Amino acid sequence: MNKRGLIVVLLSGFLLAGCGADAGSKDNAASMAEPAVGKAEGEAPGGAPRAANQGAGEGSTSGKDTAAQAPNLRVDQRSIVYTGSITVRVDDVNAKAAQVTGIAAGAGGFVGGDERHSGDKSATATIKLRIPADKFTSVVDQIAGLGKEENRGINTEDVTEQVVDLDARIEVQKARVESGRRLLGEAKSLDDLVMLEREVATRESDLASLEGKKRRLADLTSLSTITVILLDPEAVKDDSGDEPTGFLAGLSDGWNALVASLGVLLTVLGALLPWIIALGLPAWAILHLLRRYRRRGTPAAATPATEAPATTN
Repeated sequence: MNKRGLIVVLLSGFLLAGCGADAGSKDNAASMAEPAVGKAEGEAPGGAPRAANQGAGEGSTSGKDTAAQAPNLRVDQRSIVYTGSITVRVDDVNAKAAQVTGIAAGAGGFVGGDERHSGDKSATATIKLRIPADKFTSVVDQIAGLGKEENRGINTEDVTEQVVDLDARIEVQKARVESGRRLLGEAKSLDDLVMLEREVATRESDLASLEGKKRRLADLTSLSTITVILLDPEAVKDDSGDEPTGFLAGLSDGWNALVASLGVLLTVLGALLPWIIALGLPAWAILHLLRRYRRRGTPAAATPATEAPATTN
């Protein structure tokens, strides 16, 4: 073999070795890239499993926009307003009213109103209590044990959506107030200053109104209202709240007014009847005698003479 042939063989060997090295490096790179991809998809950096909400967040950013949904709150996280009333017949109204006040204070509440009526034979007391919501049921049961329970009514109102809506509106209104204040600080003319001051005042007033509503809801949800009615054994229960309404109420009121009017009319006639008999009969007799006397004293009217017929010549 000459030198030229040897050089050709050597160059061919070098070329084949280079191609094999390139293919091996590509295979190694691919084998190294596959675990890296798997780790990126299934694991976080450092080998820790990826959180489920992280994957959901990436999917939501790559997918279509979805409508916001209200939070699914548990029962113990919801805002509920409790109101109740209980009627109890007791032996001593004043003594039991003092016990009711003590029960409210022991539960961490207070008395919101106290109205009492006492007569010769009966006594009643109407006490309004503000009790923490978590002590509502236990306080009602304790009050029922003071005597004979005659009536109990408990109402609940779920105001969770109102609270969530108020929170969102308050945040938006706070942002509006802040933006108005920034614009007010950048005002360059008197007209702009007056207009922006009026706008900021309106936004602050709206914000104060929303915050007042939120405080009111917070008060109603944190403190429940219980109306306690105490009756002694002789007291008559007031059933005015059970009266009918609408057409039946109007018909009943009209009938009662008619009966009352007839009663008044008969009372007046009964009071006047003795006077009518005592004065009316003598007056009628006197008038009758005067008429007869006038008829006798009146002379008979003279008959006119007949005229002679005129003679003709």
